Amino acid sequence: MHSSATFLIEFGAIILGLGLLGRFAGRFQFSPIPLYLLAGLAFGEGGLLPLGTSEEFVAIGAEIGVILLLLMLGLEYTATDLVSNLKTQYPAGLVDAALNALPGAAMALLLGWGPVAAVVLAGVTWISSSGVIAKVLGDLGRLGNRETPVILSILVLEDLSMAVYLPIITALLAGAGLAAGSATLAIALGVAGLVLIVAVRYGRHLSRFVSSDDPEKLLLVVLGLTLLVAGVAQQLQVSAAVGAFLVGIALSGEVAEGAHGLLSPLRDLFAAVFFVFFGLHTDPASIPPVLLPALALALVTAGTKIATGYWAAKRAGISAKGRWRAGGTLVARGEFSIVIAGLAVTSGIEPRLGPLATAYVLILVIIGPLTARFTEPVATRLNGRLRREPAATGAPTPPDRDLVPSPDAPVEK
Repeated sequence: MHSSATFLIEFGAIILGLGLLGRFAGRFQFSPIPLYLLAGLAFGEGGLLPLGTSEEFVAIGAEIGVILLLLMLGLEYTATDLVSNLKTQYPAGLVDAALNALPGAAMALLLGWGPVAAVVLAGVTWISSSGVIAKVLGDLGRLGNRETPVILSILVLEDLSMAVYLPIITALLAGAGLAAGSATLAIALGVAGLVLIVAVRYGRHLSRFVSSDDPEKLLLVVLGLTLLVAGVAQQLQVSAAVGAFLVGIALSGEVAEGAHGLLSPLRDLFAAVFFVFFGLHTDPASIPPVLLPALALALVTAGTKIATGYWAAKRAGISAKGRWRAGGTLVARGEFSIVIAGLAVTSGIEPRLGPLATAYVLILVIIGPLTARFTEPVATRLNGRLRREPAATGAPTPPDRDLVPSPDAPVEK
């Protein structure tokens, strides 16, 4: 009875605190994610008042939060949109991997950690946080923006790449032979391909199966199906997030609209719990010794992510403002980076890799929502200054096709 009361007090205090922090962030019109993370740091390992009884429930809630974030992203787009975007954006995925994985690998080699640690840290710096970015896009009201499909295409390519990367890194860390590693990789690719085929070809049948006029039944069936697919995908070495995203892609029409309305409050609750959980498991004392290399790596890869998003959006014909928004939105790292670093810590290949990855992710998961909001206005202001300087000296100023559209041009959100 005592432990049950303690759990209710702890978890109730967490939810109430998150609500107050969210209200504070809303008053000043910025994302509450950094505040959620700092709250987790304050009450986690080595913090001011570590929690105990509610920790296991918070961990489960965090997993559900990531799954719901990706499900809701998937509900925004159809299977046709997914296939079309992947076909057109795969070069952006290659650029993304090259620009953002190489700095991590180079840092590990410079620190003398060896090739396996280099492959691990490359993954940590490569993958953006789908969970954080999904939350930021919703908070900033950008789900309908023209650059958002470009952002999501890059995220999906990254998440699908994890189906290849995670089995490889697991085999490297375990010292497994070529046969065992190849078998794990084949299973992962097969499962990811199967789920994608079902989503694209049989999405209508799945929507009819799920459809219900009763909101309660619709909520239970959609949520249960999503958790089931996510769990099976993860069991077979495929990301649970990929499975949840593809379930959302498979649902369409009235089912998707109804599920979106029903699941939005649950997503907001469990997503907040996810960000708190990340902070809870970060010991503040482990950060200072690796802060400088983590900060240097964060600054470099924030720049490479902005360049990636800008290039991909430009390739898709998005205006200058949308290009900067796309780049700034991709900066945040999160759940996948922590999973990758956790595998390395468990294997014991390099004791400093875990704290470095934690500090790196913490920096970018706090900076990410800020770059998502402020990269475009800052770039626009700097661009305006550069354009005014030639005019001040009498030089002709070229027309700004992105900032001053023609009367016939469509208005971009």
